[in-house]
Formats: sequence, structure tokens, C-alpha cells
Amino acid sequence: MSYAVRRLLNHLPIQLGVRSDRSLRTAHLKHVQIASFLEAGGFWENHVDQYSRSLRRKRTVKGLLMWGTAFFVAWVVLESARAVFFL
Repeated sequence: MSYAVRRLLNHLPIQLGVRSDRSLRTAHLKHVQIASFLEAGGFWENHVDQYSRSLRRKRTVKGLLMWGTAFFVAWVVLESARAVFFL
């Protein structure tokens, strides 16, 4: 769901008299004090590397599956052609 639609849905006037903190989730800026506190405590330490490593793994697996599928389809086509023409 796009950011604009999510922001619109979160700000509908159907809050039933109770103020919710849903607007905090769609804020444009993060709270600087909380972000610096988490960063100083090592919360975001090495998470970028793990995330990029997982993306690399997913990309590799996807490539292997695509090549394997292409190889399998080519093999089936060649064997079918061989069976049809050399009967």
C-alpha cells in the first residue's frame, strides 16, 4: 500500500473518541533522540550487513532457480524434439 493511501487511512476521523498513536507510524521524520539513543546502544549495529547479505543470498537463489528452470525446459524441449524426429 502506498504511503499516501496509508496516511489517508490513518487520519480518518473514525477514532471513537480515543486518540491513537497511529499518526506516529506515518510521520515524515523519526524522533531524533530515540534514533540517536538506539544507535549509541548498538541497536543498529551490523543489521545493514545482515540485511544486504540476506538480499544477496535471495538474489543468488533466485538466479540459480531461474537458470535451473531454463536448463530443465531446454532439456525437455531437446528430448521431445529428439523423440519426435528420430522415431
